[in-house]
Amino acid sequence: MKRKWQTKKLHQVCKLLNGRAYNKSELLDDGRYPVLRVGNFFTNNHWYYSDLELEESKYCDTGDLLYAWSASFGPRIWTGGKAIFHYHIWKVVHDHKQVDKKYLFYFFQWDTEQAKAEQGAGTTMLHVSMGSMNERDIQIPPLPEQQRIVALLDEAFAGLATAKANAERNLQNARAVFESHLAVTFSQRGDDWAEMSLDEVVDPSCTLSYGIVQPGEDHLDGLPVVRPTDLASKVICLEGLKRIDPRRAEGYRRTALQGSELLLCVRGSTGVVSIAAPELRGANVTRGIVPVRFNPDLVLPELGYYLMKSGHVQSQIREKTYGAALMQINIRDLRAITLFVPSLKEQSVMALTMSELDAEVQHLTHLYERKLAALEELKQSLLQQAFNGEL
Repeated sequence: MKRKWQTKKLHQVCKLLNGRAYNKSELLDDGRYPVLRVGNFFTNNHWYYSDLELEESKYCDTGDLLYAWSASFGPRIWTGGKAIFHYHIWKVVHDHKQVDKKYLFYFFQWDTEQAKAEQGAGTTMLHVSMGSMNERDIQIPPLPEQQRIVALLDEAFAGLATAKANAERNLQNARAVFESHLAVTFSQRGDDWAEMSLDEVVDPSCTLSYGIVQPGEDHLDGLPVVRPTDLASKVICLEGLKRIDPRRAEGYRRTALQGSELLLCVRGSTGVVSIAAPELRGANVTRGIVPVRFNPDLVLPELGYYLMKSGHVQSQIREKTYGAALMQINIRDLRAITLFVPSLKEQSVMALTMSELDAEVQHLTHLYERKLAALEELKQSLLQQAFNGEL
């Protein structure tokens, strides 16, 4: 730490003000003030409103420094105008004679993960208490030094933000190329393509059934099961899967995996599809997944994945998906979904072309994802240097 820097407790340089908790009846679809909840603080664009008139400390306004402290964590300088902030958010009122607001904002960014690790509490919802946050140490240089550090970080982070935006755009473009090719491939149907229902093209051993309704608690070295949340990549492997008491799978032989079949999400993110790795033979799935094995005399397994991701199939799944709290599609509607099936010879050529393009897109995706990770690491490194007095 540099000379003239002081170590203080957070409560010595700022005050944390709690927001207000709400009853469901107080959250309106329309009203005078938006209610800023933790979800809105980060990614959720669905807002509630309130007509309540509260004490001034329960409102935030443009320019205020806020901090989410429950479930999702981190600071934000608010830009959305006057709003009521929720109980799970603090408004940070800083002592401007001791600390620059932007310096404090960057401190919170740097300290968030460490605060969670050291002060986080709760099993169902991780949170940091106001008392423990108030006792955290903060390194305070003289105000001119704080402002110099902020200026350096502002400039560096502006460059990082531009690089991140470019990488994210390139990532989206790479995925869009594949989606466009997929759409063109299955929209230009030949006269000899057969229109068949999903139920007609699956293997006779595949009954298109829901998985285990109540898989139960984790069971060390038990039976692996795939859940809808696991469908985050093209191929699903054993690593990281939930394991359950094998007795929970009794009565669910129809959804026991053979390996290499498709795993179709039918609850939540309906329409998401992945491939079960061969090592999943003998594993099973939970209620939100339907295993799909195509009849190889009608649909080549290597093309089936792309066929199920085609716009024609996905639009039907969206049309038949229902529910508000939990989106889902029932088995009857799933079985009736239609597919346009080319000849096996044509499927072989299509599958090769799609696989080659898919592999290239996956390669580019991994490159851009690694670049985004590297940019985030650089950001954290700069923050580390800033609050170690090394900038």
